Amino acid sequence: MANNSHSRVQRRKQKRKKKKGKLHLRKVFMTLFLLFFIAGIGIIGLFFTYIKDAPKLVASELSDPISAKIYDMDEQLIADLGTQKRTKIEYDDLPQVLIDAVIATEDARFFDHAGFDFQRILAAAWANVTDGFGAEGASTITQQVVKNAFLTFDKKLERKVQEVWLAMQLEMQYSKKEILTMYLNKIYYGNQIYGVAKAAEVYFGKKDLSELTLPEAALLAGIPQLPNVYDPFDHPDKADKRKNIVLDLMVHHGKISEEEAEQAKKVKAEELVVDNYVSNTPYEDFLEVALDEVQEKLGDDIDIYSDGIKIYTTLDQHAQSYVEKMLSKNSPIEFPDHEFQAGIAVIDTKTGAIRAIGGGRNGKDGIGADWNYATDGDGRQPGSTMKPLLDYAPAIEKLNWSTYHQIKDEKYTYSTGDPIRNWNDSYKGWMSMREALRDSINVPALKALQEVGLDYAENFIKQLGIDIPEKGIVEADAIGGGRIHVTPLEMAGAYASFGNQGIYNEPYAVRKVVLQNGKTIDFTPDPVVAMSDYTAYMITDMLKTVVTRGTGTQAYISGLPVAGKTGTTNRGDKTPDSWFNGYTTNYTISIWTGYPDERNIPNSQIAEYLFKYIMSELSKGKETKDFIRPDVVKEIAVEKGSRPAKLPGDYTPQDQIVYELFIKGTEPTEISQKYKQLHPVSDLQAEYQEAENAIQLNWKYHLDSEEQEDQNTEVIFEIQAAVNDQPMELITTTSETSILITDVNKGDIYTFEVTAVNGENPDNTSEPSIVQITVPEERSIDDIIDEILNGDGRNNENNGSLEQNNDPAGQDENVSEENSQTENIGN
Repeated sequence: MANNSHSRVQRRKQKRKKKKGKLHLRKVFMTLFLLFFIAGIGIIGLFFTYIKDAPKLVASELSDPISAKIYDMDEQLIADLGTQKRTKIEYDDLPQVLIDAVIATEDARFFDHAGFDFQRILAAAWANVTDGFGAEGASTITQQVVKNAFLTFDKKLERKVQEVWLAMQLEMQYSKKEILTMYLNKIYYGNQIYGVAKAAEVYFGKKDLSELTLPEAALLAGIPQLPNVYDPFDHPDKADKRKNIVLDLMVHHGKISEEEAEQAKKVKAEELVVDNYVSNTPYEDFLEVALDEVQEKLGDDIDIYSDGIKIYTTLDQHAQSYVEKMLSKNSPIEFPDHEFQAGIAVIDTKTGAIRAIGGGRNGKDGIGADWNYATDGDGRQPGSTMKPLLDYAPAIEKLNWSTYHQIKDEKYTYSTGDPIRNWNDSYKGWMSMREALRDSINVPALKALQEVGLDYAENFIKQLGIDIPEKGIVEADAIGGGRIHVTPLEMAGAYASFGNQGIYNEPYAVRKVVLQNGKTIDFTPDPVVAMSDYTAYMITDMLKTVVTRGTGTQAYISGLPVAGKTGTTNRGDKTPDSWFNGYTTNYTISIWTGYPDERNIPNSQIAEYLFKYIMSELSKGKETKDFIRPDVVKEIAVEKGSRPAKLPGDYTPQDQIVYELFIKGTEPTEISQKYKQLHPVSDLQAEYQEAENAIQLNWKYHLDSEEQEDQNTEVIFEIQAAVNDQPMELITTTSETSILITDVNKGDIYTFEVTAVNGENPDNTSEPSIVQITVPEERSIDDIIDEILNGDGRNNENNGSLEQNNDPAGQDENVSEENSQTENIGN
């Protein structure tokens, strides 16, 4: 009984536990149900709010794109992209091959869904979870039509909900054929072309779409994804790859066979397009840069050419027109031949705003070029224009070098053991950093980079917008012949930092974009402090020397404070690239010249000529202030050739004094003792020669050992004279140690000063040596008779003296040589 009773108790306890467990699970499910219900209500409410705020379908906006307007720096309209080439067609005008290509590429289930594709939404949702919201779109052709016509570019939930809602409405009001026709009439194909009909006419010369071939249809279906990238005129290789992707999609969706695709792939894009298309869009080189900026920042979800945006650029129309003129057939520059190319970038020194772009010469439109040499690709090697950026500016910034810092130009090698040579195959010995940069000497540039270190130099130029090669820089980049490749736009941005007190502004062509809904997006980059203001100024001061008396004198502009640097590259005995980068406080201009195939340039100074013309034109009527020297930079007089730098002494020749820049606290303090005061003449004597009525001056002078070692010490002697109480006057100079002064006045007192002077440095003189002599009074006959009668004998002495002075054999050698060097100091 007891056992049975105990078992019943246990069973009752177990039942109560199960009951409690069921109640707990029920509460959990109820709570979750309520949460999901509330969330569902919230989501539905949110979706209804989004739908309520969605724009209305307007039939007039479904076929025609809303124009994109582009403005210059003064907000003057320069282009209205929505008013460009457009030709409307009906669905019956579309060949099946084109329909198949577009459907396979853009929306494979277009004819089956109700405006949105649930499978694509799931695939996009998964991509958004793994890669972030907005990583992949799920828009159908119907959604693209309503998005381009009515919605903004934002990848937000609100826009996606409205997009689906409007797509469903569009599907209810229009047929699939009508919607596909809307899409193909509205879509942008590059080169200001809207609609597939106009695209076929411009690219293939075909006005009847029924004449389209399979490769042509595939190319047209592929272009709209990225019209500028897949432009078959400018980028035929990329366009061809895109065409082949479309052909593979057509095979995948059963529209064509693999054999048909392979045959179509054999036809290259450049074989399909006609070559007589001429664009009527102004300033295409600049607009290409501006539109690329908009596309890069706003992404592919906005159609620049049909979403009704307003683009406010930095374009200076006068500057752009003048740059285009300089590269045209009307240029005053005599270019070597038709194939010679140039790329030009003009930016505002203070802000980085791009004022003009010269993309090249002799393009299909007769103005620019088919390739933008100012911005496109990886650029070219910069040559010696890299020296201020990679070598000397880092040396000032890191090592506090002065512009006088001494570097020895000598036979030298890279760390690899390979020799480095100067452009003139000669070496100048010790020189200052200023001289090395002025004359573009290679060896000092390499030594500077080695002292700074590759890592520091690499980080330094990275701050200036220069792309670092994947494998890093090498020592050959010190002279611009290594791995670094640049475009004129990159170099303009980097050099502008020197003229902007060390502040780098990434060059930009777009100030702001205003969307159709009124939202404004700022495009102005943030400034970056790339170097100290003293580094920027000291480099600038040296680069001014390059233009005034260095390798860049062809770019010199009278009255304009200009700094700049030349640069060329070498391939064996060829010079394929020539650069000039220069700037004022207003503008920075970078110019590359050369051939696309890197052949030898017959004239490497064309870049300088272009710079001079353009900078002169842009500076007309504008105040161009000089560069401001920071307080921390001190200009110090230095004795040339002193190592380390020394202050000039009192007797340092003027031509041996240079003025260089030092960072405060690093100035030299020691005074040079190289040039000393000359010692005075010795044994200065004056003797009256009665026979000639002249005074003979004689003295001695010997150089000491230090002066003899100094080859610059060439001593001459200045002779000054005073008569009675009159002031001293310079009467002559001589390199001899004697001189005869003739026609003296009887009874006068003559005082002579003889001073040794350094012939190479007139400021270096000795103390004067002084002698005084009284010329005897003129005697009468009676005086002479009295002297004889009195036995004075003076007459005999004078006669003896006269005989000695008149005897050539008995005269002093110096006096004999100086008989022709006399000076009359009488009346």
